[in-house]
Amino acid sequence: MYANFSHRLLCVAVRRQMHSNLWIFIWRRKLSFLLVVSGLVLLGLWTWAILIDTTTTPPLPVPSANAEARERQQQQQNPGYQQVHIIQKLIAQANRVLRADRLKDNAAGEKAPTVQRLGNVRFLRPTQAKKAPLPLSESYLFEQERLKILEQQQRQRNAGMEELNANAEDERMLSSAERQTQYEHDLQRMGVPVVAGIGPDGPRSPNERLVHLDLKGAPPKLSFLKQLLPMLRALGATGLLIEYEDMFPFTGALQPLAAHNAYKEDELRDFLECAALHGLSVMPLLQTFGHLEYVLKLEGFEQLRELPESPQSICPSQPQSMALLEQMLTQVIELHLQCIGKATPSAPTLPIKFTHIHIGCDEVQRMGECQACRQRLRSELFLSHVISLSHFVRRHWPQLGVVIWDDQLRTMSLSELQHSQIGSYVEPMVWVYASDIYRFIQPQLWDTYAKVFPSAWVASAYKGAFGESLLVPPLQHHLENNIRWLAVIAKEGGRFAKGLRGVALTGWQRYDHFAVLCELLPVGMPSLMVSLSTVSKGYFSTNPRDNDLLRVLQCVFQPDSRRSGRPWLELHPNAHHSQLFAVCNYPGHMVFKYALRLYDKLAEVGAYLQQTREQSAWLSDYNVRHNFSSPLRVHELIARTPILIEELRAMAREAQQLLWEAYDEYTVAEFVEQHIYPTIEALQRQLASGATLLQRRTWPQRPLPLTLRIQEDMGLVTDRQPH
Repeated sequence: MYANFSHRLLCVAVRRQMHSNLWIFIWRRKLSFLLVVSGLVLLGLWTWAILIDTTTTPPLPVPSANAEARERQQQQQNPGYQQVHIIQKLIAQANRVLRADRLKDNAAGEKAPTVQRLGNVRFLRPTQAKKAPLPLSESYLFEQERLKILEQQQRQRNAGMEELNANAEDERMLSSAERQTQYEHDLQRMGVPVVAGIGPDGPRSPNERLVHLDLKGAPPKLSFLKQLLPMLRALGATGLLIEYEDMFPFTGALQPLAAHNAYKEDELRDFLECAALHGLSVMPLLQTFGHLEYVLKLEGFEQLRELPESPQSICPSQPQSMALLEQMLTQVIELHLQCIGKATPSAPTLPIKFTHIHIGCDEVQRMGECQACRQRLRSELFLSHVISLSHFVRRHWPQLGVVIWDDQLRTMSLSELQHSQIGSYVEPMVWVYASDIYRFIQPQLWDTYAKVFPSAWVASAYKGAFGESLLVPPLQHHLENNIRWLAVIAKEGGRFAKGLRGVALTGWQRYDHFAVLCELLPVGMPSLMVSLSTVSKGYFSTNPRDNDLLRVLQCVFQPDSRRSGRPWLELHPNAHHSQLFAVCNYPGHMVFKYALRLYDKLAEVGAYLQQTREQSAWLSDYNVRHNFSSPLRVHELIARTPILIEELRAMAREAQQLLWEAYDEYTVAEFVEQHIYPTIEALQRQLASGATLLQRRTWPQRPLPLTLRIQEDMGLVTDRQPH
């Protein structure tokens, strides 16, 4: 009786309180706090049921001692633990009640207000046209509802998948086109030539990338060349094409062919082994037809010339010619093979990779002119000579391939080449150093080569191709030549059964044995490295972080620190260099910087001499011949001459100090004599002419006496007798 009365009082109190506050709270906040309110009410009921109505409550299982201990410990550590635990249980019960309630509403489709009873407490739900989902957080969503939402999202994703797949290819193509456009824009800003089809998404790079070392003029010290090997390898080189000429250590009867400063045999072996350690193959190049001046100039070998007055080419009709060439090939090949066979378990030195021998045969300018050779066609003479040498190599070293330059083949017909079967003996190396490669090797010639030769090589240039006596190579021209070769390789390589093997980057030191020096190797290093990195990657990378130049050349230049908006590398047609290479620290960088300063100084002095001699009116050749000029003007014109002479002498001494890192005293002396001394001589002649003009104190009346020698040379006739 008392319990029922208390229960009714509690219900009345709850109902009044809810009518006064709960309704306002619920309708303002709507149903977002329904779960919390239900939990609180259930918490009060559950507490009352335990404390008051104990007679109707079934006995609970007795917890274990360990569980009670843990429970007490948690309650001691966290006073609110019991309340949190009770709230979690009430929330779970409320979720079950609400779930059953929603299922019930969905089945009945009720639209009128309904009353839900939980014990003796009623919850009134408002009328709704369509039941909206409860605004509960994801942590309180029912499992079935979450599954429905996930299924709906998956259906939406599946519905759009076909459309995404259909547009994916278009997006990739658009992205590729945009990348190519941006790439070409960056190239134009940098001054790098733009070639269609060459870019990040273009063809891959050639398999073999050889760096040519021309030793027939200004041979570098092998210690200097060793420093370059890791740099060449880092930028993508796979091998070396070494043209020894008279720097090879010939022995025995061939010893006279070696220069007095030729490499020692043990030094050369050490260099070849060092190249092998860096993973570089070696292809020796030995001229065997033209460009044999270093042999045929010597006494005792002049009888082998095609023409007595020219030591350029050897006569193929003389038996002694073939005997000489076979001895030369034997010594060169055997030395390299000895380096190959040196790797043993007891001596684990890495053997060199030696698969081809290059026998030259380019620019045979005097051929078929002696009495014996006139009886045969020039093409027959050439093909027969090349095949004989190649057959000799194949007979003694069958593992070696033979490579020749291609220029003597360009004028031959397809039937001549096929009939000779030269394609079974050699592989041509097609060389063009200009930008317009198809001007020299037209498509029909590529087709002819592909029908004759299973494979071929190509050759570009990084120095020694745009002037017989240049001091600094035109970097941009060489880079364009290499980029255009990449496009040609991609287009023409498919013609050959075995494709194009690779490219050789040539760096000539002399145009022939008698010519003066071209650009020195240290001066050509920037051009070599830019072209090599481009050929190795298949395109010129405009991203300084993707291009290895900065790292390999040890440049302190930081692209992100520049705020001028200018590109990190600028290569324009009329510029011999970029400012980038002025802050790099590669082997020979001081020689490169010195060459740039010397180039500017020689240009300055040249302009000064031209101005004083040809443009001024008081120090011209006419003034000097007649010893007739104004002393005041002459003083003004020659005032700078002694200063310029001393500056050039200082640069000559500096050249000796800097070049010593890479060259011996003979190359240093030749460089100074070729580039500096002639200008000093011209300044001294000008100074002497000015001194002569200044010595005169009286001058004759006009007209000045005629110069009879000039009158006679020019064919001028005059009746006037000289005074």
